Amino acid sequence: MDIPADLKYTRSHEWIRSETDGTISVGITEHAQELLGDLVFIELPLVGSDLAAGQEAAVVESVKAAADVYAPLAGTIVDVNQAVVDAPETVNQDAYAVWLFRMQPAADSNVETLLDAAAYQQIVDAT
Repeated sequence: MDIPADLKYTRSHEWIRSETDGTISVGITEHAQELLGDLVFIELPLVGSDLAAGQEAAVVESVKAAADVYAPLAGTIVDVNQAVVDAPETVNQDAYAVWLFRMQPAADSNVETLLDAAAYQQIVDAT
């Protein structure tokens, strides 16, 4: 299973990419989409929403289950990927290429506190 080293991760199977403008992009990991199966519906947060770290931000539904996607850090939703709502299966095709939402982290949030690829691999291996 591919776990890109240039991303950060959460225990709840979100990946996080730091963008050059200071925002972060958030998606679900390959492991998460494999557990869920074929995605059929995605509900994204509202732009402008302020979320706490760990707060439910989005919902992904497959033919066999629904799962919450959580905010990895406290911050404000600044963009959502509307294309993924129209074609949820793109997450199954390449989970790391498809972001769900972008956040502007709160001033006291630090991406470096999230898991690196090696730490996330240990979580996946334990499941």
